[in-house]
Amino acid sequence: MEAFNDYGPFEDAWGNPKVTPELFTAVKNAGFKTVRIPVSLLKAIGPAPEYTIDPAWFARVKEVVDYAYNQGLYVLLDGVHGDGYTTINGAWLLVTASDQAAVRDKYRKIWTQYANTFRDYDEHLIFESMNEVFDGNYYDPDYALYQNLNAFNQVFVDTVRQTGGNNSSRWLLVPGWNTNIDHMTLDFGFLIPTDNYRSSSIPGNEKRIMISAHYYSPYEFCLDNDSPITQWGSIATDPSKKSTWGQEDFMDSQLNQMHYAFVTQGYPVVIGEWCATDKTDKDPTNNTYRIYFAKTLSTDCKAYGAVPAYWDIGPYGPRASGLIDRKTYAIVGQGIIDAIMSGMAANVTPGPAPTPTPVPTGPGANIAILYKCTNTASAASQIQFNFQVRNDDTVSVPLSNVKVRYWYVRDDGKWQSFNCYYAVVGSGNVWGNMVRLPFHRPFPLRIFMRKWDSGAERVL
Repeated sequence: MEAFNDYGPFEDAWGNPKVTPELFTAVKNAGFKTVRIPVSLLKAIGPAPEYTIDPAWFARVKEVVDYAYNQGLYVLLDGVHGDGYTTINGAWLLVTASDQAAVRDKYRKIWTQYANTFRDYDEHLIFESMNEVFDGNYYDPDYALYQNLNAFNQVFVDTVRQTGGNNSSRWLLVPGWNTNIDHMTLDFGFLIPTDNYRSSSIPGNEKRIMISAHYYSPYEFCLDNDSPITQWGSIATDPSKKSTWGQEDFMDSQLNQMHYAFVTQGYPVVIGEWCATDKTDKDPTNNTYRIYFAKTLSTDCKAYGAVPAYWDIGPYGPRASGLIDRKTYAIVGQGIIDAIMSGMAANVTPGPAPTPTPVPTGPGANIAILYKCTNTASAASQIQFNFQVRNDDTVSVPLSNVKVRYWYVRDDGKWQSFNCYYAVVGSGNVWGNMVRLPFHRPFPLRIFMRKWDSGAERVL
């Protein structure tokens, strides 16, 4: 339901057949209890001041929701899926828009229509405020723009609650910046909306807000169909086909962050999208690693109290992620489905919270300046960076707890990130370890440094 063309949302614009009740029967029979339904509105929204959703499209959205809801499935209704993409013609839910008041007014009118339409549905229907909203830049978010996103979430919660009925106690799902785990759990500016208008019948210590994040790490294994990276995890047999980052330890740490930032505070977590697309055209063993990835992620989600929602785009086979044939309703990804069910049935417990690194105190304790960066490369595309930092000219700053946290590199206009946890600043210099990068010519580099601060990390 998020598919669109130049004329607006169009259900079969991307080659999938129209949704039927039988599809959700197949989903339920496969063992799933929840389905996420992404919906784009775009040009189906009428003009100001009412912003009325096109009646025919809105009726179809309700019909599809009912298909799943009437079978007893939990439904995550993602009502403005493509409306916040900076790359889409007609997108309007933009943190960069000059008139934020107008955006919030439109957003309020849209969610008022959704909330009134579904007001009497029970707890099997969950509203999701938005999808991957951000400014289009994949590096660390702009703090001021992040506050615009927080405002969208607050408008969403207030609007739904104030329509009354079951909406006053309904579970609501909200994301942070681009649904990125680091950008939600670390010190970037994410705020959980206040819930001032919820039903007084809900116990005061019970939250009715859930937190949404997506997981596609490492990108070159999960989504980049042109990448030669086809293997994942400790079972990989060919180092040249395995990414240098994003393996089991990274996955565990990401779910750990969500658990201790939100779940332990009473806010359930939904990993609202994740998958690893089929690359058997490049490596016949690829499905082995897709299955292992699915089981590991599902097991981690079970351990850390999160619900994983697999991203099935419909098509299956190479360059796709489908698990169910939408024309015949046959299962075409039984191995991954079995892995998901196995992981969610595991008897596992969360790992311990990360131990905060002691933070220096006093004037200027959180100040460090990148002074110089040089790099050299060998013919094998092995890159070694020499990071040099210095104290601020006027403030003495201990550098013992500064770490290089991310490398951002760009090739052909595309930014990619590489984690660098092991580089620690001591006497003023830090040498990053050798890391293999898939680039074969000079490229620009961005470096972000952080300092541990009471368990979170502060951007330097």
